[in-house]
Amino acid sequence: MANHSSAYPIIGASFNQDNSGFAISTKDCFKIIDSNTGRLCYERAVGTFIIVEMLYSSSLLAIVGAGEQPSLSPRRLCLFNTTTGAPLREMTFLTSILSVRLNRKRLVVVLLEKTYIYDTNSLSMLDTIDTVSNSKGLCAFSPSLDGCFLALPASTTKGAVLVYNVMELQLHCEIDAHRSPLAAIALSSSGKYIATASEQGTIIRVHLVLEATKSYSFRRGSYPSTIFSLSFSPSLQLPDILAATSSSGSVHIFSLGFETNQRSKKSGSFLGSILPDSVNDALDPAHHHVLHNAVSAGVRSYAVVRKVDKVVDSSSSEIALCRAVISLIAYNGYFQEYTFTLNSQNESTWSLEREFNLLGVSSGNAETS
Repeated sequence: MANHSSAYPIIGASFNQDNSGFAISTKDCFKIIDSNTGRLCYERAVGTFIIVEMLYSSSLLAIVGAGEQPSLSPRRLCLFNTTTGAPLREMTFLTSILSVRLNRKRLVVVLLEKTYIYDTNSLSMLDTIDTVSNSKGLCAFSPSLDGCFLALPASTTKGAVLVYNVMELQLHCEIDAHRSPLAAIALSSSGKYIATASEQGTIIRVHLVLEATKSYSFRRGSYPSTIFSLSFSPSLQLPDILAATSSSGSVHIFSLGFETNQRSKKSGSFLGSILPDSVNDALDPAHHHVLHNAVSAGVRSYAVVRKVDKVVDSSSSEIALCRAVISLIAYNGYFQEYTFTLNSQNESTWSLEREFNLLGVSSGNAETS
């Protein structure tokens, strides 16, 4: 979530587990905003925070300061109650906290070379994972209690991922995803998929977590680019789509499982008949859809798939189409929301539905502190 560059007014941004709300932090405050309405739900102006993590839409926040004031040490995690405006518990670590993730059962704290697992309710420490040096604080977490996995870098020289089951407190697998070190990782809400991108940023790979096997391999582009974010759709029933943002300023959508006429034609070809679907997907650019110049090139951005609906094509009741809501936070201070539609010919359209300045969100009807 955190971005330490002073070039942007927004220092950090994070959506909650179901993308119904998000937090942004600036040098002066942090804000909690409702994703559906854009309404400011909470604001606290007491200094700079590098991490603000929500627990769904509850009053519990996990916050970490930037260290610009003695009371906001980057080594101190504060579990904070927005209703009372008071800390519930503070935990201090030996080194700076780089990432925090939580759900209703587990709290994960990522340091440079250690990751701690806690029980969310009692805050008793359940396990400690020794990791390779993780200066970016890379981690991914699936909030579902049935497939609750944590993903961490497993190497500093290649794109290997360690996948840990935080409910059973045991290593699940290690996946060799890329030849270059990791730049971004994401787990789907159900824990079914893990997506990875390397520092090259040209290939996005998706693996099935339970089998630790590659299912999809997408080419984002031919030239290297920094992947800023990866995010799966929150639906547990529909086929997933994956959103990515990069330093090129584009938003990329990759579809995982929606049937289209183009896919059906390919499967009927000679090549499609002898290659498994996962290889077809690796060779088929039709699963990749791009919104160019969503933000200025180089500006850090973070996109999530907030909603996905399956729509029946009026011309053929057998064709299932995709309509998704994509929310984008640009660290230069703007929020954008798009409707992404994929038709039966695998053609995509993007429609900008909302855009507003995050720094100007009013506190008139918000609870503030």
